[in-house]
Amino acid sequence: MLNWLRRPKYESIDRRDVPAGLWTKCPKCRAVVYAKELERNLKVCPKCGFHHRLTAEERLAVTLDEGTFEEVDAALASGDPLRFDGYREKLAEARAVTGNPDAILTGTGVIDGFRTAVGALDFPFMGGSMGSVVGEKVARIAERALDARLPLVLFSASGGARMQEGALSLMQLAKTSAAVGQLHDARLAFVSVMCDPTTGGVTASFAFLGDVILAEPGALIGFAGRRVIEQTIRRKLPENFQTSEFCLEHGLIDAVVPRAEMRPALGRLLRFFGAPRATRPSVAIAPTDAAPSGAAPSDAGIPSPPDPVASEGV
Repeated sequence: MLNWLRRPKYESIDRRDVPAGLWTKCPKCRAVVYAKELERNLKVCPKCGFHHRLTAEERLAVTLDEGTFEEVDAALASGDPLRFDGYREKLAEARAVTGNPDAILTGTGVIDGFRTAVGALDFPFMGGSMGSVVGEKVARIAERALDARLPLVLFSASGGARMQEGALSLMQLAKTSAAVGQLHDARLAFVSVMCDPTTGGVTASFAFLGDVILAEPGALIGFAGRRVIEQTIRRKLPENFQTSEFCLEHGLIDAVVPRAEMRPALGRLLRFFGAPRATRPSVAIAPTDAAPSGAAPSDAGIPSPPDPVASEGV
C-alpha cells in the first residue's frame, strides 16, 4: 500500500484540566456562558435573557442595599412532628447544602434607600416547600412589619406545601394569609414578587395576596401541574401557560420586571407607599454592562411617583 494512503500517526496530547464550574450552559438557548460573566449579569443569560434561579442569600444580596439586611428568627428550624419516614435525613441534607435551617430567610433591610421588612424563600432547600417553620416565619415577619409600620416585600420560589408535614403544612396557608391580611387592614403595603417557580400552596396563599404583585420574566407560576390540568379539562394548554407573561396578559399580576430592574422598581413602589427613609445612604449595585435580550425598559411598567416627602414641603 502506498504511504500516502496510510493513516498518519499523531503524538498524543495531554488534555488540560479545566476547573469545575468555570462555564455554565444556559438551559434555554444552550449557550455556554462564562460563570463569572453570568454572575456579573445577576445570573441572567447575556445571550437570551433567561433568568437563572437564585438562592435566598443571592436574592437578598442583589435586591437590598449593601450591608442593610438584619435577619430575624434565624434559629427557627423544622422538626419531624409526624415522624415521616426519611424526613430527618432530608432536612439534614438540605441544611448541609444550603447552610440554612429552613427554606426561608426573613428580616429587615433597605431597598433603594427605603426601609422595609423582607423575606425570601430558598428553592434549593427542599424546593422552597412551606412547612410549619416557613409559615411561622412569614407570619412573624408580617407581624414585625405591622409593629414597626413598615411595608413588606416577599420573594416566592417554592414548589408548594411540604408533604412531609401533612396537614400541619396545609394550615400555613390560612396562617400566612391571615398575617398579610393584617397589613392590609392597617393600610401597610405588601409587595409580592414571584420568582421561578412559584406553585402549589404558596401560590394559593400569600403569594397572590400582595397589594402589588410582580414577577420575573419566564417564571413558572401556577397551582397544579400542567399535565394534571390537561388531563382534568381534556384540553391542550397554550405553550406559554403558567408563565409570568401569561399571568400578566390575563391580569393575574401587575408587572413582569427583569432582575436588573427589580431593585429600582421596588424602590419606586416603596416611595409611593410612604416607606420610611433609611438614616444611612444606600449603596447601589453596579449595573450590568448590557441589558439582557428582551429586557423591559427601565421603568418596567411602573411609573415613578412623586416624592411624598418633597410634596409635603418637608
